[in-house]
Amino acid sequence: MLDLLKIAITGGIASGKSSVCKLFEEQGAFVVSCDAIVHELLSPGTEISEKVSTLLGIQEEVDFRKKIAEQVFKDSRMLVELEKILHPATLYKIKTLFKEALTKENYTYFVVEIPLLFEIRNEDFYDIVITVIADEPLAKERFKKAGFSYEDYERRMKRQMPQEEKAVRSDYVIKNNGSLKDLKKQVNQVLQEL
Repeated sequence: MLDLLKIAITGGIASGKSSVCKLFEEQGAFVVSCDAIVHELLSPGTEISEKVSTLLGIQEEVDFRKKIAEQVFKDSRMLVELEKILHPATLYKIKTLFKEALTKENYTYFVVEIPLLFEIRNEDFYDIVITVIADEPLAKERFKKAGFSYEDYERRMKRQMPQEEKAVRSDYVIKNNGSLKDLKKQVNQVLQEL
């Protein structure tokens, strides 16, 4: 069997990475979300969750992820320590899921939504990198609608490479400033070229 094409979907906060992944999934791709992996890793009682709880001195409870975010985005040293725990475990899980996808015949692509792809220097694992970009005022509004503040947006973006730089380092760039129809058209164009 041919190797499954590995595609990374990256981009800034609230740029539309998840929407692009959903469109790939509709076209038969095996889609993985790093956020979903992290949620799983931080489930109460897991080894990773216990390590994070010890590191930050907070209890594993209902608002665990929210409390983690509140703490680490205000303390860059703590964020680095958290990432030393989460990133290797997340990358290991991605590789495990890739092996799983290879055993199945019905997938066209292996697509991973990975916001910090370039920041953690993981781009070499992928055959294709797609950056999703959106105008900052629009991204901020989307982020706010998701229940976050503008301050949250600014704090989190400080941790990320500017989207323009990500775009330059990518194989494809999708601009998500318009409608879902426009987004679908761009994704279909990329699919035709792959």
